[in-house]
Amino acid sequence: MLDFSVSEFVLSSSKDSFHLYDLPQVLFIGKSNVGKSSLINALLQRKNLAYVSKTPGHTTLINYYKVDNKFYLVDAPGFGYRKIAYSKDEFEDLMLSYLENHPKLKLIIYLLDSRRDLKEDELNTIEYLKSLNYPYYLVFTKQDKLNQKEKARLEKQVKPISQDYLLVSSLNKTNLDKLKEIISNYIGAM
Repeated sequence: MLDFSVSEFVLSSSKDSFHLYDLPQVLFIGKSNVGKSSLINALLQRKNLAYVSKTPGHTTLINYYKVDNKFYLVDAPGFGYRKIAYSKDEFEDLMLSYLENHPKLKLIIYLLDSRRDLKEDELNTIEYLKSLNYPYYLVFTKQDKLNQKEKARLEKQVKPISQDYLLVSSLNKTNLDKLKEIISNYIGAM
């Protein structure tokens, strides 16, 4: 398993960066304010590698981070940000161009807020991910904010949709090693 201890920011881009096809890629997607930047920092054991903003939607470009010189962790803009920087069509074009035929994409990590019930647009995104030819994993953030009853309710809601899910916390590092193991398995770095 990779140890995720050597990481560096490589590039921000408004389109797929074809010259970064030298290594496998793992894509992180999710709504704005889901805790994507905090999770990336916790996973990569860095405090400020990915900018964490109090204002949702700060990430407006696709950000590439090289991890252990083995793969790129790719941070996509949050879904909610499209209202700020791009129209819905431009945002969808940006993501579709990345998703639809990417030879180095090995795994999509779809981040969801564990404190919220799944909404119709999130369920639609999960169905879309199922239609792609890429493996995906549902990762529920902010797990530390749930009590046992809330965790059980969330798992009851998610299990019929997908068996490939994980509850994590950037704050107390819950299941980060498990997420590292999942990513390592998909990029073939065991």
